[in-house]
Amino acid sequence: MTEARSRRVFFALWPDDEAVSHLSALAHDLAARGGGRVMRPASLHLTLAFVGSVTPARLVRLEQIAAAVHADAFDLSLDRLGFWPQRGILWAGCRQSPPPLKRLAGSLAAGLTDAGFAIDPRSASAQVPHITLARRTRCASLPRLGTPIRWRVGEFALVETHLHPSAASYKTLASFPLREPDAG
Repeated sequence: MTEARSRRVFFALWPDDEAVSHLSALAHDLAARGGGRVMRPASLHLTLAFVGSVTPARLVRLEQIAAAVHADAFDLSLDRLGFWPQRGILWAGCRQSPPPLKRLAGSLAAGLTDAGFAIDPRSASAQVPHITLARRTRCASLPRLGTPIRWRVGEFALVETHLHPSAASYKTLASFPLREPDAG
């Protein structure tokens, strides 16, 4: 009967190793000031669309929808720090969502909605694109983020969440490449 077990999934962007290194160092530095739980480097991601629990049959449909998304690769620049006090979440994000990210999130959201999936309104297509750096932290003020943290986004992923008492872990189920825009 494990075949019918539902799986908790979302679509995400994973930063490259260099960006993860910078984000992790930033998280440790900021959490040293306000406490909290720093996110593990392997869990640093930008959520495109949170889908929630799905059956294996619906998981196949999610992969089909994602494979049909045609979007361009792009450079993402995290140039802003933020803090949501009600949940104690410290994050790095974009002052302005880049148009290619908006198009990718919008195309994915449209495909999901057309197929009858409900998307969590806190997904990137509906709010400030961000990567959570720490949870349960306190923050009276934030420093300015000096040099933006950048990476080339060449794919997006379908990810499964495994909840544990101490933290969540993630497993990439499938990756979907983005097109390199024509140079000329």
